[in-house]
Amino acid sequence: MSDVTLYDRDPKYIPRVAAVHDMCGYGKCSLTAAIPILSAAGCDVCPVPTALFSAHTKYAVFTFHDTTDILSGYLDAWQKEDVELDGVYSGFLGSPDQVAIIQRLYREYPNALRLVDPVMGDAGEMYPTYTPELCEAMGALADGADVLMPNLTEASILTKRDYPGQDIDEATVDELLGALLELGAKNVVLKGIDHGDGKIINYVASASTGVTGKIELAHDKLPYMIHGTGDAFASALCGAVMAGRGLESAEIAGEFVRHAMESTRNQPHFEDRGVSFELNLGELTNLVK
Repeated sequence: MSDVTLYDRDPKYIPRVAAVHDMCGYGKCSLTAAIPILSAAGCDVCPVPTALFSAHTKYAVFTFHDTTDILSGYLDAWQKEDVELDGVYSGFLGSPDQVAIIQRLYREYPNALRLVDPVMGDAGEMYPTYTPELCEAMGALADGADVLMPNLTEASILTKRDYPGQDIDEATVDELLGALLELGAKNVVLKGIDHGDGKIINYVASASTGVTGKIELAHDKLPYMIHGTGDAFASALCGAVMAGRGLESAEIAGEFVRHAMESTRNQPHFEDRGVSFELNLGELTNLVK
């Protein structure tokens, strides 16, 4: 797993990553996770806000503002300032048109790593602001992705399959990984398989070795659920990749999230606050010391 180097990190250089994601005022997710987590891993994080939320969509009340109309001018200004990027990390999108914004970044920064968390839903359901049109458009980002990081709901949407639930057998894992690689992804991290045995399993597969060379990564499952762990995982994985790690980044991210969930359990009203990762950021900083 560690033999696949995705980014050759110069220890004296701080790589710059565009984080194309929504800004959520409360709930510890999206850019409020990506900015500190990637920064802890030694990255210069440049946000591209795809939407503005008062709180994430699992809360009963939230406001939503789609930022599509401002993004072309936003990137025009970057171009005029000769902003350079080493990576493009994309997540939650506000509209189907924003896929073209990310593809513009790919064209203008052809050497930047493409790190795609195809945020669309969880537990078999799309997020409230998503539409079938947006999910269809999201599929275009899989082609050429250096790392594609779907959960089982998102993998099902991308491959046009029925959601199979979290407890899937080896044959179904292989089918999903193969279908995701066929979409053009160079490496895939399939997240969140749960057989009910106290473990959460993620699978890593590379186009270079195919499904038969997949790696199974098991992490202890904690007996409670906290929102925002998917964004924390994806951000930590991207941070580890930009720190010079290979596909082992998926294991680093999984352990980081588990430790952050343990820290969250000690906070008041922890079920409502989102994943508290602040005390564990040193794990990522240690990757670049």
